[in-house]
Amino acid sequence: MDLRHLRYFIAVAEEQNIGRAATRLHISQPPLTRQIQQLEEELGVRLLKRTPRGVELTQAGALFLDEARNIRAVVEQATERTQRAGQGKLGRLDVGIFGTAILDAIPKLLLAFRRSYPEVKIVLHTMNKGEQIEALRQRRITVGFNRMLAPLPDITTRLVANERLLLAMSHTSPLAAQESVAFPALRDHPLVLFPTGARPNFIDKVMTLCHEAGFEPIVSQEVSDAITGVALAAGGFGVCLVPESTTSLALPGVIYKPLTDLPHHAQVDLSCIYRSDDQSPILEAFLGTIEQMRSTLPSGAALTE
Repeated sequence: MDLRHLRYFIAVAEEQNIGRAATRLHISQPPLTRQIQQLEEELGVRLLKRTPRGVELTQAGALFLDEARNIRAVVEQATERTQRAGQGKLGRLDVGIFGTAILDAIPKLLLAFRRSYPEVKIVLHTMNKGEQIEALRQRRITVGFNRMLAPLPDITTRLVANERLLLAMSHTSPLAAQESVAFPALRDHPLVLFPTGARPNFIDKVMTLCHEAGFEPIVSQEVSDAITGVALAAGGFGVCLVPESTTSLALPGVIYKPLTDLPHHAQVDLSCIYRSDDQSPILEAFLGTIEQMRSTLPSGAALTE
């Protein structure tokens, strides 16, 4: 028995006439009759009885019609779901996130993707840079989001955003009264740096900018994440350079000031990372969402080529 037998039987049962069923199926009557006979022989029961007007279902035939329709519905549903999965419209997207990456652009991207692909389940995993790379290689996540990733032969990095740098400080800081802060002036102020962990990272970015400006920074604290860094800055432990998306952290006592006298490259990237050999439809759909979102984010985190 195969799906063709079921399709033929359903047509005959619904039309109650071999000739009309054959026309509906675009085949001649003799092959259709043989297929029904084969089905009856395999089941060992009569499904149809002849009448002057055509055929009628036996009791067994009526029961089999219900089951055949159920099977057809399941097959059609499985076919549709498989096709949707092949188009990236069904399945699961596992996403590695860390630090300030979740404060602005990432929620917007994930929301846009969920609106376009509501049947794809999005699962977030908090992981640092090293954990994301390992999870990608082990196929435990589909994509990760991070900053300043060194080139890796098996990992593709797609730039999502470049953010300008701002200065977080306590509202009682001597710098708080200024409209903006000249970057070289930070030589006289303790810095709170983040994140500790795998290098290169944002700490290296800040240190490089300081050295290019001709001074060795006074490091007050090195902490694990932006939230801790901003909280310490609000508490007066120093000032803290942050990506602009960090301004979403409206902690009590903290204010953010723009910086001047910075080199052109004084931005920090936000990138999507994924396995170079991953050809899954869901990944392709998600990367498509990134492309579509390029012009929709605020200017402070504008998507760039």
